[in-house]
Amino acid sequence: MTETHLRKRHRLRQKEILSLASRIDESLGTKSFGPSDTIDMAEGPDFDVIFVDGKILGFLPGKEPFLTVRGLLRYGATRRFVTVDMGAVKYVYNGADVMAPGVVGSDGSIREGDLVWVRDEKNLRPLSVGRALVDASVLQRKEKGKAVAAIHHVGDKLWLIDEQDQKPQPRNADV
Repeated sequence: MTETHLRKRHRLRQKEILSLASRIDESLGTKSFGPSDTIDMAEGPDFDVIFVDGKILGFLPGKEPFLTVRGLLRYGATRRFVTVDMGAVKYVYNGADVMAPGVVGSDGSIREGDLVWVRDEKNLRPLSVGRALVDASVLQRKEKGKAVAAIHHVGDKLWLIDEQDQKPQPRNADV
């Protein structure tokens, strides 16, 4: 597995934090991080990432701020969700695009091109983040084809960055 390298990590000012948080909160219907948190931003190979108290909880695919799966687990969200049946869970969990037959519900305000998060129907837990390929009205009626293009999922490079940081560092035997 190749490591993902982040560059130019820097601390955000209060004004920048408030702007990012309000954009995320407005789109997802949540209360995320704030000025009392330590917020850094870094450039990744695919998109910029947002560190909240040392954990990657947000990112900017296409320059629009959104929560990562870890961020959705921490803060929750009430908007921009697509719910899939339990048969689709293992595929979405492993990074597959969401196919229309697996969709059992969604937020009615979703428009084509919006960032959305995908959850399972039983536990309503986030599985992935993607970009909607159709409006919510079409999503409910669509019988075949892709509905959401996957961007980030549990176990991908972005997810694993935080896990690499948590692993204990090997001790130097020469000391």
